[in-house]
Amino acid sequence: MVRALVFCLLLLPALAAAQRPPELIIQAPPSLERAASRVRSIDTSRLLETMRLVGLKDPGPPIQVFLGPEGSDLAQVPPWVSGYAFGDEGVIVLLPARTPSYPDSSLEELLRHEVAHVLVARAAGGRPLPRWFHEGLAMIAGLSWGLDDRSQLTLAMIGDREVSLERLERAFAGGQGEVHGAYAIAGAFANDLLRRHGDDVAGRILANVGQGLSFEEAFLRATGISLADAERAFWRRQTFWYRWVPVLTSSVTLWLLITLLAIWAMGKRRARDAALRRIWEEEEERRLAESQDTGEPIN
Repeated sequence: MVRALVFCLLLLPALAAAQRPPELIIQAPPSLERAASRVRSIDTSRLLETMRLVGLKDPGPPIQVFLGPEGSDLAQVPPWVSGYAFGDEGVIVLLPARTPSYPDSSLEELLRHEVAHVLVARAAGGRPLPRWFHEGLAMIAGLSWGLDDRSQLTLAMIGDREVSLERLERAFAGGQGEVHGAYAIAGAFANDLLRRHGDDVAGRILANVGQGLSFEEAFLRATGISLADAERAFWRRQTFWYRWVPVLTSSVTLWLLITLLAIWAMGKRRARDAALRRIWEEEEERRLAESQDTGEPIN
C-alpha cells in the first residue's frame, strides 16, 4: 500500500507535465487591450483536446500570440483572413476586427484554430505537410465543423463532382469563395478520416512524418490504405443526402420556402377574389336584367 502511494506521488509530476496545455503569451497594442483581455480569459485547458488530436504529450515552448489592428502591417492579408500562424516559429496573429469570419465563429474558435496549426507543425517535427491536412485538423480543433461547413461543402460540390486533393491544395491560394470551399472540403476529409480510422489517426500520421516518412507513406502506415484510395472512397461516400440535406435544411432554403408559400398564398387569394368579383358581377348583371324587365329600382 505504501509502495503504491509512493509510486503515485512520484508519477503525479509526470502526469501533470503530460497534461500541461500550451502556454500563450498575448501581445497587443493599447487599442486592442479589451480583445487581448478576452483572449487571456479563454480557458486554455481545452487546448489539451488539440494536443490529443495531434498526438502531442508536450506542448513545447510558449506560443506567441500577436493581436493586430486594421491598417497595421499584421493585417496586410486578404480581407477575409481573420488569423494566421507561423507553425515552425510558434507565432500566431489574430485580427479581432475580422472575427467572426468563416471558418471560425468566435475569437475563441479562431485562437484554437491557429494554435492547432502550431501544434500540428510541432507534432510533425517541422516537416512539410499538405495545406488541406493542416486546415482540416485546425477546423476540427477549433470545434467549428458543423452545418455551415456541410453547406459550404455542398456548394463546393455543385459545380464539380470531385475536387482532387492536388486541386484542393491550390484552392487555398484562390479567392474568398474558392478558399471557403477548400476549407469545407478539408474539414470534411479530416472529419471523415477520424471517423474511419480512429481519433488518434492524425497523431499517428504526424508521428510518422516526424520520423522522416513522406506524408503519403505516413498516411499509408497509419491507415492501411493509400492516400489516393482514401480520396476516392471519400468522394464515393458523398451521397445525395449528404450533398443536399444541408442545403434543404439551411436558413436560406427555409426563407426561400416561406417566400414561395407566401407568393402561392397571395396568388390563391387573388384567384379567389377574382372569382368572387365575377360572381358579384354576374349577380349584379342578373339583378339589373330583372329590374329592367320589371321596371323596379335596385337597392
